[in-house]
Amino acid sequence: MPVVPAIPSAFVLASVLAGAGLLAGCADGGGAAAGRPAAVSAPAAVSSASASVGPSASAPAATATVPSPASPSAPDSAAARTEAATLAIPSIRLAGLSVVPYRGTTDDGPGTRIQNRGVAASPYGEQGGVGPGEVGNYLVTAHRLSAGGPLRDLPSVHEGDVVLVTAGGTEYEYVITGTRSTSFRSPGSLAEQRAAVPGRPGESAVQAMITISTCATPEDNAAGNRWRDANGNPEHRIDKVGVLRATRPAA
Repeated sequence: MPVVPAIPSAFVLASVLAGAGLLAGCADGGGAAAGRPAAVSAPAAVSSASASVGPSASAPAATATVPSPASPSAPDSAAARTEAATLAIPSIRLAGLSVVPYRGTTDDGPGTRIQNRGVAASPYGEQGGVGPGEVGNYLVTAHRLSAGGPLRDLPSVHEGDVVLVTAGGTEYEYVITGTRSTSFRSPGSLAEQRAAVPGRPGESAVQAMITISTCATPEDNAAGNRWRDANGNPEHRIDKVGVLRATRPAA
């Protein structure tokens, strides 16, 4: 299984603040504080619709414990990659987050515009990922503060936490196995995020995985890093990586 880097120390500090109730923002040029709601719900699904690079170092590696993957019947690729889904993370009381697929790559212009509607975006194609339940890397990105902040509490997700994705009448249960940090200014870091096996570009995937990504605006700000790309995204992303554990008919 992949080796996943740990979040840099600045991320850890700000994540502690997030756990105390500090909310963060994506594509907003800063962060803001607010009380945590009892639950987070997203609007209904909407129809489907790169960053500047420079030197940056990846965080040191950390090994994650990975459960035995599920062995589901492979979903139809074309349908899986173009059909909207919903995502839930019970540990942070997130439910019903619409995930809109589009052809592109993580946090590009079209993907950011989808996120700005308060939903999640899932790129597919040459620089994107796979669909729910497919072997490879299912990529999901959404904001932390702006547009309602559906992933405001993503840093609080830990190894062993469950992620539920529902699409095409099937519920896919992933379990989180680790955390990664991605830099928009490092082509190598972006390649690791978007790889079929997260963190291992060029390696062939043998199981279904998921990467859920949101911005590290407060962590970057705390470190004095005010860099933003053309879409207003900060340099770093916090990525939670998981593996498919089970599938079942959707309720």
